[in-house]
Amino acid sequence: MTRVSAFSSPFMLGFDDIERVLDRVSKAANDGYPPYNIERIRDHNEYGDTIRITLAVAGFTRDQLDVSVEESQLVIRGRQQDDKSREYLHRGIAARQFQRAFVLAEGIEILGADLKDGLLSIDLARPEPERIVRRIEITSRD
Repeated sequence: MTRVSAFSSPFMLGFDDIERVLDRVSKAANDGYPPYNIERIRDHNEYGDTIRITLAVAGFTRDQLDVSVEESQLVIRGRQQDDKSREYLHRGIAARQFQRAFVLAEGIEILGADLKDGLLSIDLARPEPERIVRRIEITSRD
């Protein structure tokens, strides 16, 4: 059975990559750990508005977190190891691993990442693209 897509219209040429990105995003949206916020920061800098992604990563140290860009995705990984020297009477805080990925549009720049009070904040910016108008010459074939 073939799958019908909104991008299969003959008027939408070259949107195959967008369809793959949407499939990837819908699969990643099901995992709720760690919780996160996405906010617009109105700065008056060279980038204009900045986007900030903040993840709640309480219990993770900077060495246990990894932020990278892989194939136009911002990927955040957290890896904790169980401390074998501790004897728990009750274990309510699990040492767990996670991976959270955000698909980035073309041109998005990562400005930096900051860990403070159990919150990992990553700032991103999208510089305003140049408006380019290109005139196409029409030739005559007689």
